[in-house]
Amino acid sequence: MTALFAYVEISVVRFANPVFLAFAAIVPVAALYAAVLMARREMALAKMSSDPPRMRFRSLQLMLVSAGLVMAFLAAARPQWGRSEERRTVSSRNLVIAIDVSQSMLARDVGPNRLDRAKADVADLIDSLEGDRCSLVAFRRTGVALCPLTTDRGFLRGTLETLSPDSAPRGETDLGSAIRESLRVISEVDGLAGEKADHSAVIIISDGGDLRGGALEAAQLAKRRGVPIFTVGIGDPKAGSTIPLEGGGILKFDNKPVMVRLEEDALRAIAEASGGKYVPLATARTVDTTLGAIYRNFLRGVAVKEQNEEDDRLAERYLWFIVTALVLLIAGASLSRGRPRSRRLAARRGAAA
Repeated sequence: MTALFAYVEISVVRFANPVFLAFAAIVPVAALYAAVLMARREMALAKMSSDPPRMRFRSLQLMLVSAGLVMAFLAAARPQWGRSEERRTVSSRNLVIAIDVSQSMLARDVGPNRLDRAKADVADLIDSLEGDRCSLVAFRRTGVALCPLTTDRGFLRGTLETLSPDSAPRGETDLGSAIRESLRVISEVDGLAGEKADHSAVIIISDGGDLRGGALEAAQLAKRRGVPIFTVGIGDPKAGSTIPLEGGGILKFDNKPVMVRLEEDALRAIAEASGGKYVPLATARTVDTTLGAIYRNFLRGVAVKEQNEEDDRLAERYLWFIVTALVLLIAGASLSRGRPRSRRLAARRGAAA
């Protein structure tokens, strides 16, 4: 029945819970059936008694109670019409997560590999968001915004699942491009690029290795804008790891395996230059450190932005029906004569006997 009444709109009136309209329609039918039974009963008593029954009070009482129940069910259906503008103050942060998708992120010194571990931790971070807006950026040679700042967790998770080395153009890892793209995403909601955005932050997840340069200049630009950068190093900084290929085997150069390890210097320098913090993720398949913990421990210190939002929606009108239902039910109850009337009816039955 809920599926049948999933969306009911009568003229300009919409019902948010239309299933209750079925109950409202049943009440008049039940009232009519009760009126017929009452009429038959009174007619039978009239034939056996010299005191004619007074049907008008009972009929009026039945009408009032039935109308009150109809109004109550209509109120439960939540009728809506007209427009209602609601102004509210919302506090939120802007968080851009930039993820390195270069080929070195396929190394398996972190299980199952660096990229999949980063995706799992970002999913944990998304679950920790409490009203903050988040955006995802993938980068290799250049940074690419995969989604704008949003509070839609489902959309963020869906975008995260599609993340792969093909999400950004091939080429040498450019951390500076990732920072500039993240600042551009923030600028879309905070105005021009030169303005302060001290309620925003950037998280960069990478195994380091800034091969193109320009990262420190981008980090200093972020600091001038009031945007701290939290860099997250993923991988083993001590032992190198090979890079598996899709078709099997490992990546080689001059017939020698290419070995990659976490390069922390660039990530640590970016965090210091921007006023953020460098946090290495745990390695060797442990989960001692997660992005959710980083969010709770560090990003909560980032200032929130308070802004006024207008919410334009259909106006709720159920209160009118509730008040009308109460008036009708109270009026119907007041017409009841209680126990004296019951004793008179018993006396009438005794006389008829």
